[in-house]
Amino acid sequence: MNIVYRALSDPTRREILKLLRERAMTAGELAEHFAITKPSLSKHFKVLRAADLIQGEKRGTQIIYCLNLTLLEEALAALLNLFQIKENIDEQRKD
Repeated sequence: MNIVYRALSDPTRREILKLLRERAMTAGELAEHFAITKPSLSKHFKVLRAADLIQGEKRGTQIIYCLNLTLLEEALAALLNLFQIKENIDEQRKD
């Protein structure tokens, strides 16, 4: 799970995930949202793929990226559990 948290620690990678939450996108479409070089963006994709937060499918000369919601949900649930946030929320609702 540490690889997931490392991937989520970068604001650029979090923005990529936010964009992919809306819809699957090509690498070029994602690049339009950032003022960084394509090689730098490619490194971010590599980290996100290694953490299994996104999946890339090659279609012709393009790569279409989509969000792996299952793993993201698991990572967030583990983080909430780590800080016992759900229990605190449930207790606040009782009050």
